[in-house]
Amino acid sequence: MAPVAKIWASATLLGIVLFWNAPLLFKLSNNPPRFSRWNRTLTLLIWSWPFGAAPNLNGDVCSRLYGITGCQLTTNRHLFSQADIVVFHHWELQYQRRGLPLSKAHPWQKWVWVSLESPSNTKGLEGWTGKEWNWVLSYRRDADLFIPYGELVPHSLDVVEIPEKTGLVSWVISNYRHSQARAAMFHNLSRHLRIDVFGKANRKPLCPDCLLPTISKYRFYLAFENSIHRDYITEKLWRNAFLAGSVPIVLGPSRTNYQQFIPANAFIHVDDFSSAKDLATFLTTMNESHYRSFFAWKESLDFSLIFRPEVGEQRPSRMAELDSQFAWPNRRGEAE
Repeated sequence: MAPVAKIWASATLLGIVLFWNAPLLFKLSNNPPRFSRWNRTLTLLIWSWPFGAAPNLNGDVCSRLYGITGCQLTTNRHLFSQADIVVFHHWELQYQRRGLPLSKAHPWQKWVWVSLESPSNTKGLEGWTGKEWNWVLSYRRDADLFIPYGELVPHSLDVVEIPEKTGLVSWVISNYRHSQARAAMFHNLSRHLRIDVFGKANRKPLCPDCLLPTISKYRFYLAFENSIHRDYITEKLWRNAFLAGSVPIVLGPSRTNYQQFIPANAFIHVDDFSSAKDLATFLTTMNESHYRSFFAWKESLDFSLIFRPEVGEQRPSRMAELDSQFAWPNRRGEAE
């Protein structure tokens, strides 16, 4: 995950926990009797706020920001013994194990393991059996709590505006490793066409306000993932390409997997071509009509970035689906 995305993830875990987790425990009324005995404040403890200091959680944050009553969100570890849900972010588990609780404080306490990284970049799992966790919150569609980097939403638009283009292909890269598949593809593709590379890896870092305006000037963007895993489709596509108005050239999971998230005509997959040379020819000979066809999906669909500061304004649509994951126990630890 890129540094900017890490900042977004840190800033928005509050919304993720509340909107994708807590309401199902004490607010959704699909099965009201399940919560009939629950008459006290539900406490959600975030053990370590991802990648830095937590925002101000004083006061009734749940009610003030999200309109949810009967909950308390906290990072105060002294409340561990009374917490109903404890959220652990894997990055902190990996590097800050000292002081971690060894077991749940009470039978009805739920532990949530959170990871937004791919398996290739998720280290330090030794010592964990997996039995500690009640739920996994991840970008994976088969996770208990599925949090994609972005999602499509219905939308109607008569005219799709495409930013003015002055360049062909751009790429923003912070961590370049020759062993990665994206490095090999970039090397081969750059033999046949010009690719303007920005980011720390090329000693051309972009300021946060410069990122999208810069990418928007290019017809295509290399949305190359740092590792290839099922469902691992990150901000490289959702933010860098889609939000900037550039057509993504993707390297990641299979085309079929991408099409489970976005329309088939919204992207170009490197696997569609037998060689980098063929891909380069496809890009350099594309006429305007063909190029505009990659934006046709925006006439009926828009997209929402899950990891962004205003995530709280976007109420995920899958909450009701997750209701079946929760059999909330009473104080004796028995499922109701």
